Order: sequence, then C-alpha cells, then structure tokens
Amino acid sequence: MVIRAIIVDDERRSRETLASLLEKYCPHLEIVGFADSVITGAETITTLLPDLVFLDIEMPFGSGFDLLERLGDYSFEVIFTTAYDQYALRAFKFSALDYLLKPIDRDELIEAVARVSKRLEYRKKAPRSNHQDLEALLHNMHSKHLHNSKIALPTSDGIVFVQVGNIIRCDSERNYTNFCMIGGEKILITRTLKEFENILTDLGFFRVHHSHLVNLAYVKRYVKSDGGYLIMNDDTTVQISRKYKEVFLQRLNHSL
Repeated sequence: MVIRAIIVDDERRSRETLASLLEKYCPHLEIVGFADSVITGAETITTLLPDLVFLDIEMPFGSGFDLLERLGDYSFEVIFTTAYDQYALRAFKFSALDYLLKPIDRDELIEAVARVSKRLEYRKKAPRSNHQDLEALLHNMHSKHLHNSKIALPTSDGIVFVQVGNIIRCDSERNYTNFCMIGGEKILITRTLKEFENILTDLGFFRVHHSHLVNLAYVKRYVKSDGGYLIMNDDTTVQISRKYKEVFLQRLNHSL
C-alpha cells in the first residue's frame, strides 16, 4: 500500500533532508504535504488526511504534543522527530509511538516506516484511535519514577497499557512474551523477550534464564538446590541458568 505522509517541522533544512531520505529509501511512501508550525500542521493534517505524520517535537509557539492535543482523537500514525535527551527517549520506548533521533539515521527511518506500514495494515482490520498512546507517552515523560510508568504492550487484539511496577516477570514463548502480572493475569505480547530486556533492565528487572526476565522487587527467595531457582511473590518458581547465575548473585548481593 502507498502511505500518504506529511512532514511537520519548523526547520526548512530538516524538512528537505527527511523528504530526500524518504524519496530515496521508502518508495512506497508519498509525501503529500509540509507544515512548519502547530497551526499550519493542524490545518494541513485536517485538509489532507494523511496516513502518517512525521512530527517535530520542539517548534516555536507550541510542541508536536500540542498539535496532537489540538486535534483530539486521531487515527493517523505518528513518527516523532526529536533531539530530546536520553530520559525522554526512554519514555518513548515505553510507548507505542515511534521516534527518530536527529540527525535521522537512514536504517532507523526505514525500520520505523516498516513498523508503521504493519500497523496501518492491522488498522484496516481493527480501526482505533492513537490518542491513548499519546496519553501514555506524556504520562511517562512527566513521571518522576519510571517504575510507575506505563508500558505499551502490543497484543494480537491491539495495545494494552500496564504499570511497570505491576509486572512480576516476563516469560519467553518463541517470538512472543508472556507478561505475568500481580493478581495472576497473563498477557501474551507479540514481541520477543530481548526487546523488553533492553527496556526494563534499568528498572530492576534481570534476565535469569533465556526464557525468563524477573522483577527483582518480587523475588521472595533464592534456592541453591537443583541448579538454583527463584521463588517469586506469587509462589511461582523460576529456574536460573548457569549463564546468568554468577552475575545474578552479584546483583542480588548488591541489592541487599
């Protein structure tokens, strides 16, 4: 399918550079319009009804977030272009929204557009508003403690938002990940455990096995017998592999 896109950025050079990259590396994408502010962006989007908007965050007289709030519920996809610091970028990783760090890398651009293409195909089967994604992102960016952040979990039915502090562990199921939550709920996610390891490791999670990522806050007991395993707060047991045991014990002792 051809993706109809709009670029919203207050810097002319940034618009031209991005347009050139898209023309060269994303031939299935058609740029149908440009805008340079929140006001012109909202007008252009309302008039042209794009599938995708490349949206600069920091602009004079309002941010990219202000533009989306101005539009209310919206159904188009968004790829933010940003020069934000690492803390803010972590908030993006927790959300279902894509971002590209300036200066824009060619390979990252191609991958982001590919993800959008998949979401647009899915949207044909199950239309949805993206406003909830924006709310989760803004919540995480203003949260003082990322342990209280909400993470977007893509399921076969859509996207579920859960609080990081409510995750007991994550279990790998081939190309899927099972999130085990407080209260016994399990959520099957359409991404690999490795992706979530990269996101959650700095928030007190630890990979103890090729199939298990645990929240250290919910480890009740470490048992040395049978090769070593954990008893979690929900009384489930999690095996520790040789590969991760030494580093895990060091981390556990450091936490005590």
